[in-house]
Amino acid sequence: MTELRSFDESLPMALLNAREAAMARFRPLLARHDLTEQQWRVLRALGAESTPVDAGTLVDSTSLQAPSLSRILANLSDRQLIDRTSSSSDQRRAVISLSEQGAALVAAVAPESETIYAQIERQFGGDRLGHLLGELHDLAASLEQPAPERQ
Repeated sequence: MTELRSFDESLPMALLNAREAAMARFRPLLARHDLTEQQWRVLRALGAESTPVDAGTLVDSTSLQAPSLSRILANLSDRQLIDRTSSSSDQRRAVISLSEQGAALVAAVAPESETIYAQIERQFGGDRLGHLLGELHDLAASLEQPAPERQ
């Protein structure tokens, strides 16, 4: 039987631990604005877009599963934080954008979010954080490639 690497050296666990440590800083902010992490992820992604996007684009940009995204979009729509309209190129497809209320909410959360980022940069180091983000993007990109075949 192959011996597993030490639990402390498990990449998925290290990533989870880092995510939890970071999200612990942001959860109180989101709770004050009655948002879940996933709802904020969708609002944040929509805020970064200059034009309405389809659900598939949101699935890709937020790393949410389609059924979860559907529930989140229904909630955000009920709260009038997003607008859904028919695509100009395909009337059967819906495209999604921030509503005025959604844009106002993102604008209200943004300064507090940036304050938390500034605290993280002071604690961890801005250069180190930039380097870490670059490495994480590179890791994700390299793992999206097919794994080399075993000999």
